[in-house]
Amino acid sequence: MTKIDILSLIYSRYNSFTNAEKKVADYILENIKDVIYMSITDLAEVCGVGESSVFRFCKTLKLRGYQEFKIALAHNTTIDDEIPQLSSKVTMQDTIDELSKKMLTATVNALTATHSLINHNDVSDAVNLMIKSERIHFFGVGSSLMTALEAKNKFMRIMNKTECTIDSHLQIMSASLMAESEVAVIISYSGSTKDTIEVAKIVKERGAKVIIITRFAKSPLTSYADITLLCGANEGPLQGGSLTAKISQLYLLDLLYTEYFKRTSKESTINKEHTANAVIEKMM
Repeated sequence: MTKIDILSLIYSRYNSFTNAEKKVADYILENIKDVIYMSITDLAEVCGVGESSVFRFCKTLKLRGYQEFKIALAHNTTIDDEIPQLSSKVTMQDTIDELSKKMLTATVNALTATHSLINHNDVSDAVNLMIKSERIHFFGVGSSLMTALEAKNKFMRIMNKTECTIDSHLQIMSASLMAESEVAVIISYSGSTKDTIEVAKIVKERGAKVIIITRFAKSPLTSYADITLLCGANEGPLQGGSLTAKISQLYLLDLLYTEYFKRTSKESTINKEHTANAVIEKMM
């Protein structure tokens, strides 16, 4: 993508915007750094317009969509010699010691923020759904797929009803065959990934339950959720796949796993012994 001076572009096209698009432009120009971390739903809500107006605003700027707009905005808000692809707090002058401290701080902050967002009733209800379900499907694409695979790896040690399909086409097919007695755990940081939204839509149409792990309480994805669990890591559009975001998601999955184990301790203990023994000959 060619680097765009997005702020100059907004000013130059301002008179061609509709009234709704001008509301979006005004908010962005006054809250540039905040918008980088907002979902399209969040921005639409604070501007008092629909998501379609935000999308049309991006198209008026000759951009493919909201994500490309946020990438352009991230480039424009970089100051001095900071590296937006890593973090707004990491600079070219940082020593390894300084980098390690900053990364530790970012990780701790992400976990702390996630902890503060935990709704105990939602976690309890999510675990109840997982226990009662005949099968649990973990879904995600891109970086979130890696988290979904880790979730399957963890839960399959204590149960035999987990699924995680890698290919996005096969995910859609798997979702289309889900039953009302099954649960989908869908992981998406942004809540705006088209493939993931389509999976959630199909799962909901099939009558199965949907648990969403995401950063934003309001997004196109969460409109299909029965339960939404929020992770607290901030990830800019140039920092996709950051480990701080992934760690906050894994923290929530570990919480679900531990509570599931507690409530099914007899069965889970036996299953964990079986799976541990199954691979013991693979170890030195």
